[in-house]
Amino acid sequence: MTTANAAITWPKLRYFPAPAKVLVTAVLCSMAIGLVGALGQILVHDIIPTFYKGSPAGHAAHSMHEAPGGDRGDLLADMPSEPQPETSKPFYESEQFVWTLRWTHIHLFGMNMIFIFVGMVTSCLDLSSRARAWLIALPFIGVLIDIAGMWLKGYVSPLFFWLHVPGGGLFGIGFVFVFIRALYEMWGPSAEKDRQQR
Repeated sequence: MTTANAAITWPKLRYFPAPAKVLVTAVLCSMAIGLVGALGQILVHDIIPTFYKGSPAGHAAHSMHEAPGGDRGDLLADMPSEPQPETSKPFYESEQFVWTLRWTHIHLFGMNMIFIFVGMVTSCLDLSSRARAWLIALPFIGVLIDIAGMWLKGYVSPLFFWLHVPGGGLFGIGFVFVFIRALYEMWGPSAEKDRQQR
């Protein structure tokens, strides 16, 4: 099969049967609600404390007045809010390393599962092959930047907190574009016109 034939036969969202469109729509809407919740958590736990409590690591400033162990219920609850005294523990057993490693694998596995689904939806958009490829790749690049920011913030300088902005932005902006474009292609006027012609 030639590349041209493969491009013609690749499935497009507007031609999905109604049950598949409902599935894609439901999952995208659920993810959108989750993304809004994540944005709210970032604002409350990171951005607002960073700018209004004077700490470059916002989650640390937010947890400073909480009981040990924290009752926040998020992944940042176990991160020490104040520098811990030096102990004789090896590097790989330190609280900072254990917490950052745990955050990394949970974040990487969880986000990548979202990116895989959004990537499948993106591959069926009515866009050029290059545009779809970039829209699929950018969130994976973003999560690597986000994770690098966490390690660099913990071990090099709190100023690397700012890497979370481009890291999360690559996924957030990409998701908003795919969300709007996918819903338009599945349920918009062009999809209705295609259904009538078929």
